Parts: sequence; structure tokens; C-alpha cells
Amino acid sequence: MELLLSRSQKSGMIGLGGISFVLDVRTKLTGEEQEFVRKYKLGKTVIYENASVTDRLSESGMLKQLATSVAARATGRMFTVDDLVNGRKIECKDIIEMLEAENQIKDAAESFHIILMTCQQFGGEEVITYPRED
Repeated sequence: MELLLSRSQKSGMIGLGGISFVLDVRTKLTGEEQEFVRKYKLGKTVIYENASVTDRLSESGMLKQLATSVAARATGRMFTVDDLVNGRKIECKDIIEMLEAENQIKDAAESFHIILMTCQQFGGEEVITYPRED
């Protein structure tokens, strides 16, 4: 798996408004990794969700949960496997927000990689020797 990040910027209409920063994100999967996504139906799996969003969800009602969840995804606070596989654009108001979004994406990609590595281990056996040295 490879994580591909591309940064760009755009100006407001007719010179009005400020500059916004756009982050394009997607992963490039091997054939085997694509098969894992299909076989285990991982597309809708949430692999990253900002903790503050999760906290708000747990404190709100069902309708608020849905609205908060949609808002979280739209603002780059939640990522699914499909988001990473199909690609996603995140528009940020400043460079700091873009860097925060990049860190969230990297966390999501790390989680996704762990999921893919776990998919490879079905049907096998893991041996852990004690005492552990890590």
C-alpha cells in the first residue's frame, strides 16, 4: 500500500476571499490488498475518527449523531476505507488546518495498513515468544 498526498491551493472567486488549501488523498493498493477490501467488505469501515467528534457523538441523540457524523466526514475528521481507496479532497482554510488534516490521514492510513496486514494472517498461526523484547 502506498499513501499519495497532493497539496494545492485556490483563490476565492474573482480575487475575492482568501486562499484555500486543498489536500488530495488516496492510496494505491496491490491486487491482493484490493481483494482483501472486496472479500471482507471493508469499504464502509471507519478507520479514523477524531476523538472530539466521537465524544460529541456519545453525548448526543440519534439525529444529532447522524448530523455530527456527516459533518465530521465532510470536514476531514472521519475516514473510511473507501475514502482512502477511492481518493478524497479536503479543503482547508489555512496551512495549519491542512497539516492537521495530513496527520489525521496518516493515522488513518496506518490503521488501514494494520487491517490489511491482519487480513493476510487468516488461516495461519502467530507465535509470540516471551519475554518480549519490544
